[in-house]
Amino acid sequence: MVEEQASTPSTQGGPAGAGQFEIQRLYVKNISLESPNVPQAFSEEWKPALQMDISNAVAELGERIFEVTLSVTVTVTAGDKTIYLVEVQQAGIFSIPDMPLDICKRVLSTACPDILFPYARAMVSDLVARAGFPQLLLAPINFDALYKQSQQQQAAEGKSH
Repeated sequence: MVEEQASTPSTQGGPAGAGQFEIQRLYVKNISLESPNVPQAFSEEWKPALQMDISNAVAELGERIFEVTLSVTVTVTAGDKTIYLVEVQQAGIFSIPDMPLDICKRVLSTACPDILFPYARAMVSDLVARAGFPQLLLAPINFDALYKQSQQQQAAEGKSH
């Protein structure tokens, strides 16, 4: 009997034959909400300015097993006052057993944060609503574009040295 071997593309659109990756666990690593000017902020006119910072950290936990932590920090201000500051670190453990190293690095920087972001986004929205503020829905992020921009920046810095 001949066994058929299915040729399927890797998770999140990688090239066929590049390997698969598995999500072993998703979890909140850290959450924080500060609203230093409450209750005064509730009585003021609502014209907030929003700043969002996002970063991604990767730690190798074992043989081709990685923890990816997506950190999202949202600061909302009105004038010179901070209305609220929300920090969420959404993490996951991913197994990437048989993927070439260059593709593995890209998956850790793009596909894994793509998986984590909706969870972080929901947590930010939930925390803001529970604090009594209007709902905040963060726009989707194109991690592929951020990765390409980072690669181009590294290449430009390499040429200038």
